[in-house]
Amino acid sequence: MDKAARIYVAGHTGLVGSAIVRKLESDGYHNLLLRTSNELDLRDQRGVAGFFPRGKA
Repeated sequence: MDKAARIYVAGHTGLVGSAIVRKLESDGYHNLLLRTSNELDLRDQRGVAGFFPRGKA
């Protein structure tokens, strides 16, 4: 995967999510998208659609 790729990590403050973030950062991935559930509620379809624009991979 391209080191400049944007990567969203859900649950980045939890045990598993924080370990994933540490591993990605140690492997050179620094374009991580990190949002708390207060900032991005994954149960809110409209909010998620606005956060992840279509056609942008």
